[in-house]
Amino acid sequence: MNWLDQVKWDAQGLVPVIAQEASSGDVLMFAWMNREALQKTAELGRAVYFSRSRGKLWFKGEESGHVQTVHEMRLDCDHDVVLLKVTQQGHTPGIACHTGRHSCFFQRYQDGAWHTAEPVLKDPQTIYK
Repeated sequence: MNWLDQVKWDAQGLVPVIAQEASSGDVLMFAWMNREALQKTAELGRAVYFSRSRGKLWFKGEESGHVQTVHEMRLDCDHDVVLLKVTQQGHTPGIACHTGRHSCFFQRYQDGAWHTAEPVLKDPQTIYK
């Protein structure tokens, strides 16, 4: 059986993907992949996602330069979530979030409200043209 056929794709032909920093274990971001994106990620050794808003493949870092080098791909026990262990390139420390932060998960729930828990490392206005 083809390894791509073992993935349980949703009704839109997508699978959720978690990108985790290989060195620290930090969860950097959540995104989606279609079959072609997962195949290209395996072939290229860099993260390629499917942008639902644009309706096309999204090569992580194509505009920002914040490429994710993929070291390992894992499939969960139900075959319906992919985990990428990555190195976030393009800035030190790595910026995975379009807000200019290290991780997309920068808001922490505390005392009945969401609070920003991580600083902006680079102004998004200077990242995206």
